[in-house]
Amino acid sequence: MAKKTNIHRGSSFDTFLEEEGILEEVDEMATKKLLAYQLEQAREAKNMTLTALAAAAGTSRSQVSRVLNPANNQVSIAAVRRVAGALGKSVRFELV
Repeated sequence: MAKKTNIHRGSSFDTFLEEEGILEEVDEMATKKLLAYQLEQAREAKNMTLTALAAAAGTSRSQVSRVLNPANNQVSIAAVRRVAGALGKSVRFELV
């Protein structure tokens, strides 16, 4: 039996974003949103207030809010690691 090809298959979404010149920006936003979501889920699981999390992380409440804000991509890796550590989590970055 011969393998059928899908004649309706177009380019990938990544290819479209790349052609529009926004792939890197969209990828960065998605990564930050996912990270903020995971940190927020961990905070809620521990029933921690933002103030308690800030104290545990040794930083300000406003810094914690910036880390947890999915739209704010101007946070340092160190700040993310402090907040994650205060939640009993670690952060792993990979080059792929």
